[in-house]
Amino acid sequence: MRLDGAAALPDPRHVPHQGRPRCATPCIPPFGELADPGVLAELAAKAETAGFDGVFLWDHVVRPLRPGLAVCDPWIALAAIAARTERIRIGTRITPLSRRRPHDVARQAVAIDQLSSGRLILGVGLGADNGGELSKLGEVDDARSRAEMLDEALDVICRLWIGEPVTYQGNHYRVEGLQFLPRPVQRPRIPIWVAAQSVRQRPLRRAARFDGVCPETTPDGLREMLRSIERRRGGLRDYDVAVGGAPGDDPTPFREAGATWWLVQFPELTAVREVTAAIERSR
Repeated sequence: MRLDGAAALPDPRHVPHQGRPRCATPCIPPFGELADPGVLAELAAKAETAGFDGVFLWDHVVRPLRPGLAVCDPWIALAAIAARTERIRIGTRITPLSRRRPHDVARQAVAIDQLSSGRLILGVGLGADNGGELSKLGEVDDARSRAEMLDEALDVICRLWIGEPVTYQGNHYRVEGLQFLPRPVQRPRIPIWVAAQSVRQRPLRRAARFDGVCPETTPDGLREMLRSIERRRGGLRDYDVAVGGAPGDDPTPFREAGATWWLVQFPELTAVREVTAAIERSR
């Protein structure tokens, strides 16, 4: 949900805080029973009808600690959700960019932005090698290297979205005079939310460059994070703060600390009926 009371319209601009929270925004793990794009699209349509402001998906390719657990590609599911909904914001929380080619993410994001008429939000972060989700696939698992890849990938994606020829040479990625069209529907670009788990300067510096932060912290920790981001940005206008919590958690302390979105993060193993029940309770 939007904790500032603003409606989730295709226009991504910030609306000042007002009113009380209306409902929670589901952050759904597309695993098990939920590893079906059609099921996720149906749940998103129900969430939109119930007045939710958005639907976000975890972004994983496998869950090594749970052998045999089905995993849905979130980008395919977001396309299905975009086609079934008209108002809610949709996106990933979060996409570990180090395991995806930035030019592929740029194209996929633009396609979903078009399909949704400008409702996509791209949530990004380092991700984690839980159970070998990165290392067992030959992906980079060193955190410092993944941070470098994340920063470079963000640079590449944002440049490609401009629609002009791009030449870029980094330590991990390069682009040699290529032009990527079409541009995103949203201008100047698709909003980007950056994950941060502490008050360490590099993640907050990265988050301050973009349109929002996905913090994992306490209300007091959030206040400290936002003070740092505010100093770097010169203010928090037009800036989203998407905090996640378990079903039943009270978002009020985070709203008072500066959160603008409350994402209800369902457990890794969640049944369709549990998400449906949460949607029905919000009516």
